[in-house]
Amino acid sequence: MRILAIADEESKYLWDYFEKSKLEGIDLIISCGDLDPRYLSFLATFTSAPVLYVHGNHDTKYAQVPPDGCICIEDKIFVYKGVRILGLGGSMRYHAGDYQYTEWEMKRRVAKLWFQLVRRRGFDILVTHAPAYELNDGRDLPHQGFRIFLTLLEKYKPKFFIHGHVHMAYGRKHKRYDKYQETHVINAFERCVFDFEDDNVKDHI
Repeated sequence: MRILAIADEESKYLWDYFEKSKLEGIDLIISCGDLDPRYLSFLATFTSAPVLYVHGNHDTKYAQVPPDGCICIEDKIFVYKGVRILGLGGSMRYHAGDYQYTEWEMKRRVAKLWFQLVRRRGFDILVTHAPAYELNDGRDLPHQGFRIFLTLLEKYKPKFFIHGHVHMAYGRKHKRYDKYQETHVINAFERCVFDFEDDNVKDHI
């Protein structure tokens, strides 16, 4: 299964200079947040692949302008072609606002998933907006990751963990790819294409 992961910055390659052929061979599109909902709707129009998304901390406009033809996977395990995908959007709370959570609030969200996790026997891909704590995150509070994400990776050992939020254009040495125990970690900033079955993860765009 070939997956297009996107986050944080609309890709000119896919929007301004779009050609339908650029989505050929893509089986699934996953947004990790902080993207214009019209961008997601645009991509959904030109592909038969499902477009899944979680919210970023700047996605308050989604309440008024939800991305048409797309599927929100917040706080649920979405199964596509046998692949179990868990979505947990939002960032660390740094001021009042939607899609921002304290560590305790994120732990509470995860606790409420216990029945789905038991029923689905875990998950294969964790999709979040924020990174995990001290795993490609920032040390400032707005870009700090969640410790509970590490707990999920350690307990369920998914094949992939896809996040956004820490822009590779920030000047920090944020990695596109990393690994935590048995899980491949991907920073989806702008765009990244990978194969779910590939054990040697590399960008196909």
